[in-house]
Amino acid sequence: MNLNTYFMEATYLVASILFILSLKMMSHPETARRGMFLAEGGMFAAIIGTLVGTNIITWTWIIAGLALGSIIGGWMAVTVPMTAMPQRTALSHAFGALAAALVGIGEFVVHASEMGTVTRGALGFEVMLGALTTTGSLIAAGKLQGVIGGKPIQFRGQNAVNLVIFLGMVTSFFYFWAHPEVVVAFYTMLTLAFVFGVMLVIPIGSADMPVVMSLLNSYAGLAAAATGFVLGNNVLIIAGTLDGFSGFILSVLMCKAMNRSITNVLFGGFGSVIAEAATDTGGVMREISLDDAAMQLAFANRVVFVPGYGLATAQAQHAVRELAELLESRGVTVKYAIHPVAGRMPGHMNVLLAEANVPYSSLYEMEQINPEFPSTDVAVVIGANDVVNPDARDNPKSLIAGMPILEVDRAKSVIVLKRGQGRGFSGLENPLFYKPCTTMLYGDAKSSLSHLAQAVQHV
Repeated sequence: MNLNTYFMEATYLVASILFILSLKMMSHPETARRGMFLAEGGMFAAIIGTLVGTNIITWTWIIAGLALGSIIGGWMAVTVPMTAMPQRTALSHAFGALAAALVGIGEFVVHASEMGTVTRGALGFEVMLGALTTTGSLIAAGKLQGVIGGKPIQFRGQNAVNLVIFLGMVTSFFYFWAHPEVVVAFYTMLTLAFVFGVMLVIPIGSADMPVVMSLLNSYAGLAAAATGFVLGNNVLIIAGTLDGFSGFILSVLMCKAMNRSITNVLFGGFGSVIAEAATDTGGVMREISLDDAAMQLAFANRVVFVPGYGLATAQAQHAVRELAELLESRGVTVKYAIHPVAGRMPGHMNVLLAEANVPYSSLYEMEQINPEFPSTDVAVVIGANDVVNPDARDNPKSLIAGMPILEVDRAKSVIVLKRGQGRGFSGLENPLFYKPCTTMLYGDAKSSLSHLAQAVQHV
């Protein structure tokens, strides 16, 4: 090996170590920010090593790609709000998977006849997984953005159609693997993979998007790992494998948190899917005035804030922190209850509250905070719905029966901040809103929290 090759391999080793350390740090909110910086450093090292160690014929397309990618990435980082982070992440999965698929297509066009059996199999797997992840991620982004309806899209015979597409895709893959000279098999596999990506996600409702997000992350990582095998690139193999398996493990944990079957999510509708259900809970939602809510908070001993996607939509993370600090200055014990699937992607609430400089020591996971609700004076639910729905615990006929929830209904008093009387993302009615201990404070969450803080100051 020449000096440039040694430099490339050395930077790949450094990048791999940084990726592993970053993944470890991102498992804890207190070190997650540093973990992201390490990941960025690892990616920078991998890019520099590749540019130095590769025999580049022309720099024109490379420079154009770096410039265009940097401009798009910088623009998205500056302009995309935190509320749109889930769909932005889905787009990143789509871009990464498409890049892997395009690399595979290019390698097929140029080198397919020269490849060994193992390399050709990796190429087929890379293109197949990259293609279905691309379209699947775009559908997920569309559902999260509201461009596509959030309800599961199903039709008669859908399972059979999906199975035929899947079998056709896999059959084409194996035929291409055995007969690389049959070009039509490769492009049939590619086309069916794009179609299957759509069919994989459309039967899944928006309530399941946190699981879909982590699963698509896994697919994109595995596609990158397969690209590494095709190109003989060690850092791609390591980084893709880390991404793929960590994403899959997270998917399993998210399914457990939602009491959902991993096989249901994996096969996108090959089984029961949560659909809209209209349940008549009866009763009346009791509205509370701003002054009465402020009075309850000001004279409480223990207050627990329960953030949901409504907090993200209203960008109310700073407002809730200011109210919490005001209550703490009055001697009130304040905690935040975090459900593992609150929001639209894994860790969504942690990210939002960290942005507002809420101390990690104030964040409590579901298993930690549930035993404390009976001794909590006021539980303030901010834009959460399904994760606090007592039907999951009490109604075995509910579509979310068995899903672990934050048991806010056991608190002495519950104040729910909502824009209106609509249902949550799953379309299910929430009996919590009709319980005697619950009152509703309608309006924009950010505005309501800011006015509550002002009202508390005057109590």
